[in-house]
Amino acid sequence: MPGQTETEKYFGYARGRQIAMEEVKDDVFGKKMLGDGVAVLPEEGNVYAPADGTVVHVFDTKHAICFVSRYKTEILIHIGVDTVKLEGKYFTVHVENGMFVKRGQLLIEFDKEQMERDGYDTTIPMIFTALPKEKRLEIPVSARMSPDKTAALVHRLEQTEEQI
Repeated sequence: MPGQTETEKYFGYARGRQIAMEEVKDDVFGKKMLGDGVAVLPEEGNVYAPADGTVVHVFDTKHAICFVSRYKTEILIHIGVDTVKLEGKYFTVHVENGMFVKRGQLLIEFDKEQMERDGYDTTIPMIFTALPKEKRLEIPVSARMSPDKTAALVHRLEQTEEQI
């Protein structure tokens, strides 16, 4: 039926306190230069798939992963601020490029405590990098993030014949 909305659900990709992107202490993320999203102050060093989809790219430095959901929505999960400087130290990747993953599957582990001892902010933003005009992001109000709770919704308005 024209004008209906289809909703994509993205679950928590880590356990911790959910915060708004504007609260991330890095201009690239806080000012949404790469796109809008949500972030988490993690309690532990595990990052999970927020939905079923495909790993498009694991950065050589293991601090970030690009993911495409089964809805073809592009996502970047970035572990920490300036952690590219660690050059892979403290990260263990459990997936590879091109791999299909299920929601809740472990993607990356990292040594949160050691990174913090070394002075790194371990905030983890999840950015929706290329949302087309017909998709709208909604971040449900939540103080806690976990793999069993919805962290983000993407609404896709089906185009009417007049919009095509």
